[in-house]
Amino acid sequence: MRRAVVATTGISALVVALLALKPHQFPALAGVAPRSPTDSASPRTPAGTSSGASTGTGTFTGDPIDTPYGAVQVAAALSQGRITAVKVLQAPDQNGRDQQIASYALPRLTHEAIGAQSAHIDAVTGASYTSQGYIQSLQSALDRAHA
Repeated sequence: MRRAVVATTGISALVVALLALKPHQFPALAGVAPRSPTDSASPRTPAGTSSGASTGTGTFTGDPIDTPYGAVQVAAALSQGRITAVKVLQAPDQNGRDQQIASYALPRLTHEAIGAQSAHIDAVTGASYTSQGYIQSLQSALDRAHA
């Protein structure tokens, strides 16, 4: 009987410890994403552009991306190549569930994009289609900024 209690307690502690681990909390994994021209604060010329190219200042509208639940489209405001804001122009809103997912996921995606200074961000759990549409639309806006 005593062994069962000790074993159960040990297993429970292990499960709790494993559930507490989140990949985005590991510093070694935090910056693992493909580099983009807006990843660093230092000015540099992106590959394939000349020094006379656009400085990436202004508001750039991304392509509308169709998802199974509706289109997602964003506009990115950039100042000297750095993302300062992202405005959601279109998002799935056909029903209450779509609106609930959008109200939860879109602010998080925007926060992540501004923090990462790129479209290389993680999707929000439970909003996979919306996340992918957001990421693709943001990438097309950033591509326009650096064209």
